[in-house]
Amino acid sequence: MEMEGGESGGKRRFGVLLCAEDSDYVRKKHGGYFGVFVRMLAEEGERWDVYRVARGEFPEEDELGLYDGFVITGSCNDAHGNDPWIHHLITLITKLNSINKKILGICFGHQILGRALGGKVTRSPTGWDIGVRTITLSSSSSLAFSSLKLPSKLSIIECHRDEIRELPAKAEVIAWSEKTGIEMFKYGDNIMGIQGHPEYTRDILLHLIDRLIQRNYIMEAFAVETKLKAALWEPDIEAWQRLCVSFLKGRL
Repeated sequence: MEMEGGESGGKRRFGVLLCAEDSDYVRKKHGGYFGVFVRMLAEEGERWDVYRVARGEFPEEDELGLYDGFVITGSCNDAHGNDPWIHHLITLITKLNSINKKILGICFGHQILGRALGGKVTRSPTGWDIGVRTITLSSSSSLAFSSLKLPSKLSIIECHRDEIRELPAKAEVIAWSEKTGIEMFKYGDNIMGIQGHPEYTRDILLHLIDRLIQRNYIMEAFAVETKLKAALWEPDIEAWQRLCVSFLKGRL
């Protein structure tokens, strides 16, 4: 487990449940995906730990109470898959929810939260969504987030081919797009999922497009078009940062 900032000593403490393997590029340029999330979410006087759950590295059950919240990251794996670590993560989510811990799920993290709470995740019937997309916040979420003074539409980087098709009972859709019906959801006051990537910068998106071409996940012509479109749009990074920090730290 890696840490930022030594012993907690009464500091607020957060855990990143890392579901992806770092590429060399992201490791060198951003300090890995853990570094990307710490840069977006961490504030002075906090302790941030990383658990590489895709490698089977999980927090101990008696440590869970030490944390103020957890972030579940994106992944190359399918949230509807049955790898042992995915089942272990579902069990952990259930435990964290039972003790009312804050959980923020991003992309795969959003989908695995939906599955763990009783929803359904599948391949998207409309295929990959890669690039910068505008999503619409529901009127109820605009009310819930009113202190943040967010616009009703926000642009975000997307890179996924799965989606939540059915929400768990008690969950509320709080944002959607033309392509994806469940772009964001809330479950009670302690869980929120975001299908897009508020933490990504444009260079990470372009790097991922190249990796998807190399792995034959997407066609080169599609990739070229996606890169051109991405160059024209700017994701609302600052608004997403405020929203994610405020949710995770109970300021909404």
